[in-house]
Amino acid sequence: MAHTKSAKKRIRQNIKRRLRNRRRKEAIKQAIREFKKALAEKQTDLAAERLKEVYKRLDKVAAKNTIHKNAAARKKSRLAKQLNKALTG
Repeated sequence: MAHTKSAKKRIRQNIKRRLRNRRRKEAIKQAIREFKKALAEKQTDLAAERLKEVYKRLDKVAAKNTIHKNAAARKKSRLAKQLNKALTG
């Protein structure tokens, strides 16, 4: 357990940040689930709308350094590839 005042404060800050980051990551996962559900149901128009929402969430989370910007870009690329495959195939 921390002894100094600054170490105790650091623990409090870490708890708040961990919860904030978890909420952000869960929001991304939820948006991706909705996108994939729309794809599975062959609703490409809805999937395209959902993809925009996923992009928005990924960009916001990457801007706040919860996930790395390249990780966000990689996820966006893979999801776009899935949508394009569904549209053409």
